[in-house]
Amino acid sequence: MTSRHPDTALLDIERDAEALDALQDLDSSRADKWLTALTAEFAAGAAELDRGPHFPHHNLSRLRHAGLLSLTVPRALGGQEATLAQALKVIRAVARGEPSTALILVMQYLFHLRLQAKPDWPAALKERVARDAVERGALINSLRVEPELGSPSRGGLPATVGRLDGDHWVLNGRKLYSTGSPGLTWFAVWGRTDDATPRVGTWLVHRDTPGIRFGEPWNHLGMRATGSHEVIFENVHVPPGYAVDLQLPGPANGMDPITNVWMNVLLPAIYDGVARAARNWFVQWAAERAPSGLNAPLSSLDSFQQTVGRIDALLFNNDVLLDSGAAGNITAAGAPTIKYLVSRNAIDAVELALEASGNPGLSRNNALERHYRDVLCARIHTPQNDTVLGNLGRAAFAAR
Repeated sequence: MTSRHPDTALLDIERDAEALDALQDLDSSRADKWLTALTAEFAAGAAELDRGPHFPHHNLSRLRHAGLLSLTVPRALGGQEATLAQALKVIRAVARGEPSTALILVMQYLFHLRLQAKPDWPAALKERVARDAVERGALINSLRVEPELGSPSRGGLPATVGRLDGDHWVLNGRKLYSTGSPGLTWFAVWGRTDDATPRVGTWLVHRDTPGIRFGEPWNHLGMRATGSHEVIFENVHVPPGYAVDLQLPGPANGMDPITNVWMNVLLPAIYDGVARAARNWFVQWAAERAPSGLNAPLSSLDSFQQTVGRIDALLFNNDVLLDSGAAGNITAAGAPTIKYLVSRNAIDAVELALEASGNPGLSRNNALERHYRDVLCARIHTPQNDTVLGNLGRAAFAAR
């Protein structure tokens, strides 16, 4: 497996001194300027990554050398312990350039956000994973979805099984939608024990462990560069201390309030970034397209001006929602509504540009059709729309 994924064979990072200097204060204008340049760089290669599809090794290397893969690691362990607002700024910049890279980055940020607070993880293991991110830019993600089970947010026990055999666990199972899998150093695999009354938890597996292989390759409509392949674990040996959070299934497995807010801000920010890239393409195209019968650019027409106005109004709404969530003004209970509204606004914005541009917008020669395919993926992330709206409705009736 290692030979197929060159950026997982990590040594200590060769730091990008210019980037580290510019990003020392993420709230500064120098950081803004550096991130703007990064957006343009990632955007230049986005079409080729989508066409392959190819995994964004280069993009992740740039983030690694800039120290951005350890942004939410605590300062005591060498990270930046970034605020949600600072993480949001980075995700926005990356997503406007190449959203698959941004999704991998969000998963990294969410995992390290609360890792050190996990009471059932050995302290040495938590520190090893954190320092791996700081010193080598190691990526980690949770692998939860399975062919039979579907999304674990809907309930049910995983088919992935860990069996204790002497001084180690033996793990067998398969996971779908394993975002970032070609670049991960650590797989946090959700599974259950083989006990008569099974416990569920996480088996932390290093990518060099024998018995890991890829199954069905990721071949999706959008977000094609995420490398979300099926990952298969066959008789994978896991040290005893690397099986963590083992407990009986139940409400205790839910998401903590802090992670809930961060997730429902950062995930939709990816698709807001896609919508802004689509908006910029449409504005440029309409300003440059001058049909012979009009003898003026399309941007001179009131209908096109109103279309851009509607798009910008939707994106203004997104700005207010995301910034409010990042500032701590939204409760954990209200956070999923941010995800629902921002995602819907992003999809609507791209659809407006697509409708107004017609055939050029659907052409594979232009970026807009790729942005449309990418933005539709906003709907698949937990919590899905039916869950968000159902919870809102039940709360309304309960309050009555």
